[in-house]
Amino acid sequence: MNLFGLWNDSYYLIIGLQIFCIIHCLKTGKGDYIWLLLFLPFIGMIIYFIREIMPEINRGEFLPNIRRVFFPKAAIRDWEHRVKISDTVANKMGLAAAYADQQQYDKAIALAEECRQSFPRDLGILQQLARFYFYAGRYADSVAGMEKAFAQTNANLIKQEDELMYARALEATGMLPPAEEVYKKVVRVHHSIEAMYHYGVFLKKQHRNEEALRQFQTIKNEFHLHPRYVRRMNSKWLLLAKREMAGL
Repeated sequence: MNLFGLWNDSYYLIIGLQIFCIIHCLKTGKGDYIWLLLFLPFIGMIIYFIREIMPEINRGEFLPNIRRVFFPKAAIRDWEHRVKISDTVANKMGLAAAYADQQQYDKAIALAEECRQSFPRDLGILQQLARFYFYAGRYADSVAGMEKAFAQTNANLIKQEDELMYARALEATGMLPPAEEVYKKVVRVHHSIEAMYHYGVFLKKQHRNEEALRQFQTIKNEFHLHPRYVRRMNSKWLLLAKREMAGL
């Protein structure tokens, strides 16, 4: 057996997997692992695989995420092909979502607005369009769109992600009192770690440092009480909360 050749093959395999994990963590917003992957390649890859890639595999998200990360235009081409074959609202909204996923928000908004003209009271189109407006930085349009969507929705069916986005859009348009009320509601009703972080930043901007510190401290104190999958999904907000606390 050629042990030297086997070692060479293993070495290149480890390097290849390390590069794959680094690209994956950067493209999927998990950059906190970068130093672990760079300075402890083998151990870092094992930890990254167990904590990040295995859950994606179990949820059936790994291959779609790989496709999005390494072949970012593939989904757009697929949806453009579908629209050419069948010019339906469902296909157009699918293409709009693919555009938004690649941060082509102007194209996403144009398609969603076109679909809305055909179905002006369609709740799904209204909500998606409001999200696209938010991502594009058109916060006033996002607020207006969300309020129209919320008016058609049972309050219990509004997603916490949309409520938090609504609070942030209100804040961005200078509507601070209503923004604070929505932040408080999302924190109180959903006990959202992400909402606590954004509300803490909101308070810090208003120079209400003691209140901001309480929000960040709550994240730090209660983080370990959440189930593992919740901790994994929200580790970013814990790290950011600690950074904000350091500046108070």
